[in-house]
Amino acid sequence: QVQLVESGGGLVQAGGSLRLACVSSSDSLSTLSMGWFRQAPGKEREFVARIGWKSGGRYYSEFANDRFTISKDNARNTVYLQMNNLKPEDTAVYSCNLIQISQNLYWGQGTQVTVSS
Repeated sequence: QVQLVESGGGLVQAGGSLRLACVSSSDSLSTLSMGWFRQAPGKEREFVARIGWKSGGRYYSEFANDRFTISKDNARNTVYLQMNNLKPEDTAVYSCNLIQISQNLYWGQGTQVTVSS
């Protein structure tokens, strides 16, 4: 069973930055991609960003394209999400997921990000 553990969430003022991290227990050779999603209170979970584990290809949602950066450290089995110029509407629980080459899908528990105005 693959475990994903997120960290880096917290309370930040509007305009501030946070860097989230997600450590995976998966064998790096088995990983196809890792991504970030978020869910705000009363809303459905939405896609934020994804990165190919071997290719390094990056994909972003429209709202994240110019403020967020996804990156990875293969040796540490870790994916990061650098979030800049945060806005109150970015307040949500941010979760990472991992897709293996076998198409198995795993989710982390999430980390809370709160942006005050």
